[in-house]
Amino acid sequence: MIIVQVKEGENIERALKKFKRKFEKTGIVRELRSRKTFEKPSVKRREQKNKAIYVQHLQLEEE
Repeated sequence: MIIVQVKEGENIERALKKFKRKFEKTGIVRELRSRKTFEKPSVKRREQKNKAIYVQHLQLEEE
């Protein structure tokens, strides 16, 4: 359960912003979207490999 402490006199928009930030960090929405459809393990591995190659390429360009 997400709890947001609201200080006295704090704006409700600011409290909602804190709630949204905490909710996003939990990763619930991301997990729900990934569970919506089945993804083969080989496809997952291929995507992870391609992402690692891309990140490594970016790091090499940076140097």
